[in-house]
Amino acid sequence: MNYSADIKKTARRFLPENFVVTDWTSLEPYFKDLLDRDISTLKNLTQFLHDQSELESVVSEDACWRQIKMTCDTQNKELEEAFQFFCLEIQPKIQPYSDALNKKLLASPALAALDHDTYFTYLRNVKKSIELFREENIPLQAEIAVLQQQYGQITGAMTVEVNGKEYTLQQAGKFLQNHDRTLREQVYFKIQERRSKDKNSLDELFDKLIALRHKEAVNAGYENYRDYRFKELGRFDYTKDECYAFHEAVKLHVLPLVNEIYKRKKDSLSLETLRPWDLEAEPEGITPLQPFTSGEDLLKKSTDCFRKLNPFFGDCLEKMKQMNHLDLESRQGKAPGGYNCPLAESGAPFIFMNAAGQMHDVTTMVHEGGHAIHSFLAHDLPLSGFKEYPMEIAEVASMSMELFSMDYWDSFFDKPSDLQRAKIHQLERVITIFPWIAIIDKFQHWIYEHPNHTHAERTNQWVSILAEFKDDEIDYIGLENFRSNAWQRQLHLYEVPFYYIEYGIAQLGAIGMWMQYKKDKDTALRNYCEVLKLGGTRTLPELYKTAGLEFDFSPEKIRILMEFVKEELDKL
Repeated sequence: MNYSADIKKTARRFLPENFVVTDWTSLEPYFKDLLDRDISTLKNLTQFLHDQSELESVVSEDACWRQIKMTCDTQNKELEEAFQFFCLEIQPKIQPYSDALNKKLLASPALAALDHDTYFTYLRNVKKSIELFREENIPLQAEIAVLQQQYGQITGAMTVEVNGKEYTLQQAGKFLQNHDRTLREQVYFKIQERRSKDKNSLDELFDKLIALRHKEAVNAGYENYRDYRFKELGRFDYTKDECYAFHEAVKLHVLPLVNEIYKRKKDSLSLETLRPWDLEAEPEGITPLQPFTSGEDLLKKSTDCFRKLNPFFGDCLEKMKQMNHLDLESRQGKAPGGYNCPLAESGAPFIFMNAAGQMHDVTTMVHEGGHAIHSFLAHDLPLSGFKEYPMEIAEVASMSMELFSMDYWDSFFDKPSDLQRAKIHQLERVITIFPWIAIIDKFQHWIYEHPNHTHAERTNQWVSILAEFKDDEIDYIGLENFRSNAWQRQLHLYEVPFYYIEYGIAQLGAIGMWMQYKKDKDTALRNYCEVLKLGGTRTLPELYKTAGLEFDFSPEKIRILMEFVKEELDKL
C-alpha cells in the first residue's frame, strides 16, 4: 500500500489565497458569482461545481476552527463570541444561497452528462437538502447551534476535589482504578454529586433543544424530529424498525455476554456484590494499567503503534503533530469528550480529547486516529461534497483501528501480562458498549415521538429503558437518584441528536474487518484504505462491500459476530 501523509492544503482558484472569513459582506459576492453563472454546458457546470466546493471548503474550515478553539477553552468569551457570530450572522445568510445553488444545479441542462456512478450520492444529497430546506428554519437552526455548545460550557466547568486537589471529572476517573475500595466509592459519589448540581440546568437546556428541533421538523412537513433527522442524516439504507430490531438483538445476544464479563470481574475482585465503582478496579496486587504519562507521551506511543501497523498510519499522526492539530490532555475549562474534526482545506484533521492516563484514553486515541486516517485518505477527492461520508462507515474507520492496533499495543506496555490485560479490556468493552448504545438510541426515539413530555415522564421512561438492558451483576441499590439522570452525561443527545446507533452498526462492521485481519492482515488493511479513499462517493452498502463486508446489522449477524468476539476473548 503506497499512501502518503504529505498532505497539501487545497490550492485556491476561485477565492484569493489570502481571503479570510470575517463577515457576510466580504463573503456574499462569491455566492452571487456562482448564482449568476451560465452552467448550460458540461465544462461550465464542472467549473461551477469545483468553485462551489472551494467556497464550501473555506467556509467549513473557518467554522471548524471557531468550534475547535471554543471547545479547547470554554471559558474564553472571545472564542465563544467568534463561534456565535458565525452561527448567528454568517451561516443563516449562507443557507438561502445554498438552496438556490442546489436548485440551479438540478436545473442545469448539462446535468445528465455528469458521470452517474461518480455523482449519484452527491446529487442524492443535493435533492435531500432541497426537500428539507425551509426559510423559517434558518433562525431556529442558528439558535440550536448556539444552544448545543452550552452543554460543553456547563460540563467543562465540572470539577471535584480529591485528597485536597482539584480534578476534572475525567481526571478524577483515574481514582476508580484504585485498590482502596472506600476511596473508589467516595470518588464515584463526588463525581455523581457534581453532575447532579447541574441537573436542572442540563434539563432546561435539553427542553429548549427538543422544542426547537420539533418545530424545525414540523416546519419541514414531518410529524416528529426523529423522522426529519433520519432524512437529514441521509439514512437511505435502514429505517426505525431496523433500529428497534437492533435493540432487541442486544438484549438477546449481547446481555448474556455482558453478564459473564461482570461476573468474572466480581469473582476476580472477590466481592459479594459488584458496585459501579468496582468496574475499573484490579485485584489486590495487580497495578492498574498505566499506558502513558502525559499527552505528549500518549501521542509518541500512539504514533509508534500506528507505524508498526502501517508506516502511513504513523506518518498521519506525525503530520498532525507538525501542524499542531492535536489537543489531548484533560484540563479545567475544556469541553468534555473527544472528536476528530476534518478540515476541508488543510486536509489534516484536528484531534481533540480529554486524556487522563487511563486505558480508555488509549482506545479514544486510536479511535480518533482511525477517523484521522479517513480524513487523510479522502482529502484528494475533487469536491468537498464527495468527502461527506456516512457516519456508519466513518465509525468503521475508527472502531476497526481500535481492533487492528491491539497487536501493537506493546508500544504502551512493556510487560506481556499488561498487554494481555489491555486486550481483554478492549474486547470486553467491544461487548459491554452495546447495551448503552441501544439504551441511548431507544431513549431518543421516545424523546422525539413525545416532544411535549414532562421531566417526570422523561425520567420514568429513561429508568424504564435502563431496566430493560440491565445486567444481572452490578448492584445499583441506593444509587437510583444518580441513575435517573445518567443520560445527561451523553454529549450526543445535546450536540448531535440521533448520532449513536452508528456506533453499534459500525462496531459490527469493525468486528467484521477484524475477522478479515485475523485471516489476512494485508488484504484487510488494503480493503480498509480503499474504502476510506472513496469518501461518500458510493452508497453505504457499496462502501461496506468495498471493505469486504455486508451492510447487515440483523439479529442473526449480531449473534455470529458476538460469538466470534467471545471466542477471541476466551483465548486471552
